Amino acid sequence: MSYIAEYIWIDGTEPTAKLRSKAKVVDDGAEPPIWGFDGSSTNQAPGDKSDVVLRPVHVIHDPVRGGDNKLVLNETLLTDMTPHPTNTRAACAAASEKYGELDTWFGMEQEYTFYEGRNPLGWPSKSGFPAPQGGYYCGVGADEIFGRAVVNDHLQACIDAGLHISGINAEVMPGQWEFQIGPVATPRAADEMWLARWLLYRIAEDHEGPSGIPISATLSPKPVEGDWNGAGCHTNFSTNQMRESFDACIAAAEALGAEGKPELHIANYGAGIELRLTGQHETARYDEYSYGVSDRGASVRIPWQVERDGKGYIEDRRPNANCDPYTVTRLIVETVGAAATGK
Repeated sequence: MSYIAEYIWIDGTEPTAKLRSKAKVVDDGAEPPIWGFDGSSTNQAPGDKSDVVLRPVHVIHDPVRGGDNKLVLNETLLTDMTPHPTNTRAACAAASEKYGELDTWFGMEQEYTFYEGRNPLGWPSKSGFPAPQGGYYCGVGADEIFGRAVVNDHLQACIDAGLHISGINAEVMPGQWEFQIGPVATPRAADEMWLARWLLYRIAEDHEGPSGIPISATLSPKPVEGDWNGAGCHTNFSTNQMRESFDACIAAAEALGAEGKPELHIANYGAGIELRLTGQHETARYDEYSYGVSDRGASVRIPWQVERDGKGYIEDRRPNANCDPYTVTRLIVETVGAAATGK
């Protein structure tokens, strides 16, 4: 009996790429084959040379259709089978191989905001606009929490799909949530983040807000102007050296702050980063670099238990919610890897 393979890929939309997908019926027992699509409709090719190749790189169970059906994450290739210019996975995989001796693990915290039509979910509700932020983080109750049904369905779908999802929580702004992927090595950490994002968008399609409009999830770094937290993708990481030595954790934080590195990372950590990294709302400024133990206002936070244990990991708090996980993990592997190995 045949199964349905949902082919998923990242397009060429700028400044923030979008997810695309389409379904293929595959013979029972066969692996999802190389396929293709019309790149002229995804900002990835001109109309007279429109073919772009899809090569499967990560296949998981499809928890939406169920049965034997699969979700197939792909990298994009040119017709000569070289990486497409929009294919950021290839460079991430190459960096991971180059510094493979460090066995770098990542845990990524994806914040996102639910919308109902043009408004954040719950803005306003029948009882009016929400109170100032403060009670929403990890909150409970219909006056503080919006969208929990979608969140729970998404969590279960990620578990059923076999992703390394490690938790969820309501965030500081109403209608804002977070899920975490990892710890897992690259490029798989980024693969799984893109798949988890796709599942979030897809599952939200099946839920309606109070006004009957389908709910959507967005990765806007500053969904509401004013005194509200933005949305980031805090990125925790460690090497085998860091997992054995606090000095290696400090060295990694220092490497991220070396000459030219903060500017390079900020330029590639997501569009609109200056709207979120203002020095307020638990952020450092985008044009400054700092690190500190237990400091959520620093660019890089070293958890208190890491200092206590004398080993562990550190958290880069700068990536935006709308970042490309392949690019973020690649830059961290390259920056920390070069400093640690001299390569």
